[in-house]
Amino acid sequence: MNVGDIMSSPVFTITPEENVAHARNLMLKHKISTLVVTGNGKMVGIVTKTDLSRRLAQAEPMWRRRPIDKIPVNMVMNDAPISIYPGASISQATNLMLENGINSLVVVKDNVVGIVTGTDIMRYISQQQDIKMRVSDVMADDIIFVHRHHTINHVVQEMEKHEVNRVIVTDDSNEAVGIITTSNVALNIMVDNEGNMQSKSIKMARKSTPAGQKTYRYIKDVPLVAEDIMSDMPPGVAVDDKVVNVAKLMLEEHVISLPVINRDEIVSMISRKDVLRAAQ
Repeated sequence: MNVGDIMSSPVFTITPEENVAHARNLMLKHKISTLVVTGNGKMVGIVTKTDLSRRLAQAEPMWRRRPIDKIPVNMVMNDAPISIYPGASISQATNLMLENGINSLVVVKDNVVGIVTGTDIMRYISQQQDIKMRVSDVMADDIIFVHRHHTINHVVQEMEKHEVNRVIVTDDSNEAVGIITTSNVALNIMVDNEGNMQSKSIKMARKSTPAGQKTYRYIKDVPLVAEDIMSDMPPGVAVDDKVVNVAKLMLEEHVISLPVINRDEIVSMISRKDVLRAAQ
């Protein structure tokens, strides 16, 4: 079995001039993570969920001045995507992804014929019962927590700082209440039509006098925070679970990371990247 057997085809395309909002909507509609950017009939780049999540949370003035529906794809795309040929081995594709810290490879034979992603490889792993690796063999040591009231900018900064694609959200009791991945960030609307970060309105009450009743109400706009975009905590796995079964669970739950539980505590995370090591 090779790359051509597991790749996704045909590919979904977008032009460099089309806007980021359209790219995100295509990803949502077709449940995909990568779009090929084409101009004059040729590939000029790719854009992924990770590209969107990183760019949309940036605070540079040029982003603040532009509504999301005015930001062209060519400002967020990768204009030098890594490609592979259909006859390459799955091991070769896996190594390219892990070595370059990416989740998508363009499959080329004269022209673009498909896309192979980490999910495609994980689906292949889930069917290989001869793989004996267990969670303890591949799980990451890093586990990053954010508070449910942390701003989304802070969440993205933590992802960038620690080079992870997910964080655990905790409450005031330090209990895990949710998880945020790059998909959560990319597929939520991060800026409004004036180019500002999204906010939510909350009702506030004031007392007319220090000892009086709360009778005066007003509306206050506050930034979106972690709990506004987080997903529910996915099921946990044990350190001695087989990686093949973890791959199946990730596919069933449509997630890219699972908590590793030991004695009722989250001791680590296992991500799609960790699972892919089983195919090297």
